[in-house]
Amino acid sequence: MDPMTEMLASTEESDVAQLTDEERLDWLRLIRSDHVGPRTFRALIDHFGGARAALAGLPDLARRGGLRGSPRIPSREDAARELSAARSLDVRFVATSEPDYPQRLKMIDDAPPLLAVRGNAAAFALPLVAIVGARNASAAGLRFAERLARDLAGAGFAIASGLARGIDAAAHRGSLATGTVAVLAGGQDKIYPPEHASLAEAILADGALVSEMPMGWEPRARDFPRRNRLISGLAAGIVIVEAAKRSGSLITARLALEQGREVFAVPGSPLDPRAEGSNGLIKQGATVVTEAADVISVLRPILGQPIALAVEDAEPPAPSAAEPGARERARIVELLGPAPVPIDDLIRLSGSPPAVVRMVLLELELAGRLERHGGALVSLV
Repeated sequence: MDPMTEMLASTEESDVAQLTDEERLDWLRLIRSDHVGPRTFRALIDHFGGARAALAGLPDLARRGGLRGSPRIPSREDAARELSAARSLDVRFVATSEPDYPQRLKMIDDAPPLLAVRGNAAAFALPLVAIVGARNASAAGLRFAERLARDLAGAGFAIASGLARGIDAAAHRGSLATGTVAVLAGGQDKIYPPEHASLAEAILADGALVSEMPMGWEPRARDFPRRNRLISGLAAGIVIVEAAKRSGSLITARLALEQGREVFAVPGSPLDPRAEGSNGLIKQGATVVTEAADVISVLRPILGQPIALAVEDAEPPAPSAAEPGARERARIVELLGPAPVPIDDLIRLSGSPPAVVRMVLLELELAGRLERHGGALVSLV
């Protein structure tokens, strides 16, 4: 086994809490409920001690946050149908506590509680490098992306990308033989673009398709930036090959930096608009890549260090007793507005205990009144 693979595999030894079928059903119902994203899911589990108790308490929290009516919570039958549809395609819902969950992805603060996985999960045990770039890529860009992916794969890396036209598809093709991971913006049964269905099938032999979206979900424009955080979250570093000044690839690069990942960029002609964004990243300090060795030399020392993961308790946490009073709730809401503010500032300015502030934010989020941003920032919707 490659030394890097051994190191990554060793991080899993104490983190193997397997969900029961009933727990998986409850987790799926909770993450599919209105206004429940990965961070909110974790806050609800921490507060109630488990998904079933969170499902029971969610309507009251949402009403306290200002929701009129009841939040939409999928029924057990709805969740069971989704699980059945997934099984019919050999898709598994893997929880963050389970050994097949990608270890680096677990490090990000908005990791999906359940990840729909189809294919060979062994690809997650390899160190991953993400390669993304322009959909309307040049012939030279496509050729370089495929060669870079093939060379990195030969050095023991798996390649992650988004199955998009252009650079993404070239990166997947270059690493088919050794394992590549495609992150989908829609459900596992809604491959996008449709013409990449055969490429998706080819990936399954030695690689995997992953998604956090429900089965049957058709990808929308706003789903692609959400997908991009998973591409960068899976990887130790991300390589940008041809990116315009305003492009999804630059969003992925920004997310990678926020996640503490290494950012690489392939230089291009200053006369080609497709290289304007990637050239800009180099000016801002991204590592220049002209061959696989440029990536390997930066990542080898990083991958030689163990991945720092929070160890999840074998027993669920005790339910939190923090219950805000009416005055505390009003004060915290008064401090919020459309401009994002740090949660630490809300704690300091409100004078309320951190647990109380977090509970008020949870109530507002479940009522659809709060938006969470990167860097522990929140704002009213």
